[in-house]
Amino acid sequence: MFTIPETRFHFGGDEYIFAEISKEMSAESNFKALAITKELRSRKIPGVLDICPANASYLVRFNPDIISAYDLLDYLKEIDIIKSKPAELNLSIRIVEIPIWYDDPVTQEYSRRFKDRHQDPSLTNFEFVMKKNGFRDKEAFIEVHTTMPYLISMMGFNPGTAWEFQLGLPREKMIQTPKYLSPRTDTPKQAVGLGGAFTAIYPVSGPGSYQLIGMSAAPVFHKEQQLKDFKQSLFLARPGDLWKHCSVTESEYQRISQEVEQGTYQFKIKELDFSPEEYFRKGRSYILELMEGF
Repeated sequence: MFTIPETRFHFGGDEYIFAEISKEMSAESNFKALAITKELRSRKIPGVLDICPANASYLVRFNPDIISAYDLLDYLKEIDIIKSKPAELNLSIRIVEIPIWYDDPVTQEYSRRFKDRHQDPSLTNFEFVMKKNGFRDKEAFIEVHTTMPYLISMMGFNPGTAWEFQLGLPREKMIQTPKYLSPRTDTPKQAVGLGGAFTAIYPVSGPGSYQLIGMSAAPVFHKEQQLKDFKQSLFLARPGDLWKHCSVTESEYQRISQEVEQGTYQFKIKELDFSPEEYFRKGRSYILELMEGF
């Protein structure tokens, strides 16, 4: 049995309630935030305008002329009690395969371009992350980053940015790294970055401070919605989904990029029901069960 943290509620002006499940990120806190916000959306409470889950919290924006803060708080406390039971945290999610060209020339060039903002200007970002995590072999590092899937714990920053938190590994074995000392003024679209215990794929070019370790061959934000997997949304990520990284060669990267350009590329996706209760009981073996045939 695992313990689900108790939620603390805070008012933010006249239109917001902030629910803090825990001070730091944990899979337990995130599963609770995802389950609560899913239930809250399904209730379609009049006056609720926005519902934003985060890593270990969530934010609700409401119209105080339609629903009072204290009436909404009563709803939230009721849902919180229900979702404090492990059996009530189940989610319908997808596993999505993300093709990545690791240690590629583009992110190597950005490492050199912004080395004056980095902790160790003598190393590329990829080399720095390997060193920080005790890896000497490139393939061993890639294996750890691709073997177990990552939970999409929240979205934000830029449109389509998703924070990924690895499942199936104890925290001390997760790849972790500090961010840049001072953020870059530019980051290439589809660059794969690491900051803390999180992986993130930059949906568009722009500033950033995560260590760059590769390039995604396919977009995670597609405003043209030309690709089949973006017909329902501009964004690939959905909070609660699992992303499974897959290492690709330069030629495979170029082939996928061409398919994206032609509008024919499709992500490998598997839909499934996820039980946090089973995950915390079985751990890695449960994740491997879910990925059978994927």
